[in-house]
Amino acid sequence: MLKRIVSIYLILMIAVLTTFFSTQIIVLAATDYDAAEVAKIMKETDVFNLKSKSSILMDAFTGNIILEQNSRERRPMASITKIMSMILVMEAIEKGELALDDMVPVSEYAYGFGGSQVYLKPGEEFTVHEMLKAVAIHSANDATVALAEKIAGSEEVFVSMMNEKAKELGMNDTHFEDCSGLETENHYSTAYDIAIMSRTVVNKYPKILEYTKIWHDTFRNGEFSLDNTNKLVRHYQGTIGLKTGYISAAGYCLSAVVKRDNLTLISVVLGAPDSNTRFAESRKLLDYGFANYETFTLDEKYTEVGVIEVRKGLKTSVRALIAEDVNVLLKKGTKQEIERHSSMEPFLVAPVQAGQKVGVIIYKLGEQEIARVDVVAEEGIEKASFIKLFIRMIKEWFGIGKSKDS
Repeated sequence: MLKRIVSIYLILMIAVLTTFFSTQIIVLAATDYDAAEVAKIMKETDVFNLKSKSSILMDAFTGNIILEQNSRERRPMASITKIMSMILVMEAIEKGELALDDMVPVSEYAYGFGGSQVYLKPGEEFTVHEMLKAVAIHSANDATVALAEKIAGSEEVFVSMMNEKAKELGMNDTHFEDCSGLETENHYSTAYDIAIMSRTVVNKYPKILEYTKIWHDTFRNGEFSLDNTNKLVRHYQGTIGLKTGYISAAGYCLSAVVKRDNLTLISVVLGAPDSNTRFAESRKLLDYGFANYETFTLDEKYTEVGVIEVRKGLKTSVRALIAEDVNVLLKKGTKQEIERHSSMEPFLVAPVQAGQKVGVIIYKLGEQEIARVDVVAEEGIEKASFIKLFIRMIKEWFGIGKSKDS
């Protein structure tokens, strides 16, 4: 009986002590963070609480993803489609197949398109420049189709070009059925793919941004007003495009590009319930990015990082250079924590090719690798024959070819 009473007493004591220490642990956990840290955690969690069906925030410089929500989910994209149409227009200009002052005729087919339009008439002609303004600012379907026909002869052929370009860019979850975005069946993309497409505009076809950042213009010699459907252009600092979209199946969509100082961010939201929400949630993503991140060039292309011995060559050494700019996206205040680890060939044996890889530099933040870059030979060095090596040795012995001041 006594043993039973002792056992019950011990169990009760253990329960009391457990409760006491658990309480202390909870209190300590709550006080481990200061108010700013708690606010930060809440902000990072809250930023994903969006009404849009999918979203992403990407750094245009590095392609790094800062935030994402259902970003690989295939969805209709409405007039965001026109980003790819404008890319193909710029590509044709780059190849010399088209010029901004070329005239674009309006066909019966282009005239027949509804939705957003600039009311083109069959037989009319406008320059590529004028048509691009109508597409980029007003999202005109008729102007988009007219440009497609000018480049490819028909919208059908142009759309096949759009799909080929999507594959080339790595947009693996995208398929186009038209050039304007009115189609809903089998016409889809993802927030991630749209961010890739938008990044292509920023880095390869920035001329498009000159059109998409225009707030107001006119068409048909001032008769028709063009007002940008992207309200961020006027109301959010640094906005330089890109494109809105809406049809009932897609909801309200937006790909926005914003540049402040050395940071350019791409925000994509798809399937917002109303127009105001797509702009508000884009601002929310962008605010977070600009408040917390910055980009740096850690090393520039062709920076010398050393000299490597070359054996059996016409020269005895070659300069080692960084092959590409090293650009990184970092949380603010972490740049000083980056460590640089280099690994170089101890020597090279001729022949050496210009641009030949001779080493690598790895950049780490703590244990995480954040970037790496090849180190390459500055110039080519031929293999020396026995005679050339002998002549060089004689010159070195007797100082032949050296200046008197050396």
